[in-house]
Amino acid sequence: MTRKRNKLVNIFKKYAFLLIGSILAAIALEIFLVPNDIVDGGITGISIMASHLTKLPLGAYIFTLNIPFLVLGYYQIGKTFVLSTLFSITTLSIGVSILQPVPGLTNDILLAAVFGGIILGIGVGLVVRYGGSLDGTEIVAIVVSKQTGFSVGEVVMFFNIFILSSAGLLFGWDRAMYSLIAYFVAFKVIDLTIQGLDESKAVMIVSEKPDEISSALLARLGRGVTFLEGKGGYSGQAKGVVYSVITRLEIAKLKSIIDEIDEDAFVTIHDVHDVIGGKLKKKAIH
Repeated sequence: MTRKRNKLVNIFKKYAFLLIGSILAAIALEIFLVPNDIVDGGITGISIMASHLTKLPLGAYIFTLNIPFLVLGYYQIGKTFVLSTLFSITTLSIGVSILQPVPGLTNDILLAAVFGGIILGIGVGLVVRYGGSLDGTEIVAIVVSKQTGFSVGEVVMFFNIFILSSAGLLFGWDRAMYSLIAYFVAFKVIDLTIQGLDESKAVMIVSEKPDEISSALLARLGRGVTFLEGKGGYSGQAKGVVYSVITRLEIAKLKSIIDEIDEDAFVTIHDVHDVIGGKLKKKAIH
């Protein structure tokens, strides 16, 4: 019963954040970007230009143009992802339709680009973090990347260069450049939203003093560690490998601890986008 309840809670939490993210994206579009002729990338950007030319509702275009990509995603990626994406895109479409009569918050194009990009980035970031998407081009990018040597990011960038170039022809090149500012801001905020302010880092420490280092990490950082067995490729000597996960803000202190104990230790630090199983919590330091 507890497992079933936890599953229901997780599903509710997921769709709540998908809802919040989609609403934030709708606010960014209708309150900041669209009133100032600033275009987003992907299908949303195409929808903005199509709505401008035909005077038909933006929400209708966003929903309709994404349908073929959702069908493609169902067969190529999976049902769970597509259901999350369908929910998010539907909420976005309804949101922009409701907000369309609301006047823009500012006529300053730079402010609209920056703040629209920030709010859009938070919204898209939340949707991506909880397993959905707000744009069908990402589905195409995933499929194309499997068939070619291009990464998902490179395929999305190609689409967006084409879309922003088209926006320059339609709205003027100054609007296209402001659109690029909004896109860049949103891109950075998406990363921040997905990874979080307390971004996690995985640390591997190869040292001849693994016990002392692990004790110091536990006592001074409150972080648990895992021991791995290693052997020097050149010397053939056994070496201890200490693995731990810390936050970005603890990196400087970690380096200081290692320098004090073993300045010859070999250390690698890399990003961790998700921590699944266990808790990344500090143990009490006495």
